[in-house]
Amino acid sequence: MLIRKGGEIHSSEITPRDAFLKNTETRRSFLKGAAAVGVAALSGRAWADNKLKTVDSKYMVSETQTTMQKATTFNNFYEFGGDKSDPSHNAHTLQTRPWTIQLTGMVKKQQTVGIDDLMAYRPLESRVYRHRCVEAWSMVIPWDGYSLSELINFAEPLPSAKYVQFISNLNRKQMPEILGGFDWPYSEGLRMDEAMNPLTLLCFGCYGEALPNQNGAPVRVITPWKYGFKGAKSIVQIKFTDKQPRTLWNDSAPNEYGFYANVNPQVDHPRWSQARERRIDTGVFPHMVPTQMFNGYSDQVASMYNGMDLRKNY
Repeated sequence: MLIRKGGEIHSSEITPRDAFLKNTETRRSFLKGAAAVGVAALSGRAWADNKLKTVDSKYMVSETQTTMQKATTFNNFYEFGGDKSDPSHNAHTLQTRPWTIQLTGMVKKQQTVGIDDLMAYRPLESRVYRHRCVEAWSMVIPWDGYSLSELINFAEPLPSAKYVQFISNLNRKQMPEILGGFDWPYSEGLRMDEAMNPLTLLCFGCYGEALPNQNGAPVRVITPWKYGFKGAKSIVQIKFTDKQPRTLWNDSAPNEYGFYANVNPQVDHPRWSQARERRIDTGVFPHMVPTQMFNGYSDQVASMYNGMDLRKNY
């Protein structure tokens, strides 16, 4: 177990800030065995401590970015209501500290990681990604985090682990507007090679700030070549398995939402075309653009699907 509950930690056990932030190796060593930092002490400080972010041009798109106002008020988060504006109105009830993420399943050592330790494990990178919703709208959003592969390497999955499953938080007291008719908690999954792709982002922030509750605070996954529902929000468990994991939308409507969910303009949703998309926040009138295969990330991801029928494995 990596972290204890805040109430079990004495002030004398808290690692000094300078020692904690000295360098990347210090942070790694801290994660692997040092006494955990008190959650309450870091709740208001963790984002500022990791404010220095790197930028890599290969993770940036030059298209006009969606404004933060639109990206945080027009989104899906069905634990907080079914309308696009509901999450921004209702998600304030979500408490993101204390917060821990369980690493379970086929790993060398199952453990529980504190969110602030997870944020400090690697320097955060700023990446501007296209974000495509299966409902045929899209945004361009700057996300902050680091490649999920970093956490997977830390977890040391067994060779038999072929998939990664993400389980989202379920707290009906904090989610009074949760929609009925679904098998909660929210679950999603990726094949191991998809999860290890450098594009797959373990995300803690957007627009240079900590993730707002309505966008999946305090930690979510971004897979920019897939439809948005593949990006599990408010994650509390990451499970490694040798079998394709169940996912909420695939369970609920398998004829509409496949496991892979790769953006493919040639495969229509049963109720609408996927050939074009409405770019959000580009003016008074809807701005329609052609949908790109793999959302424009073919060069980075297409090789993972060689030999697969992408009309069948949608």
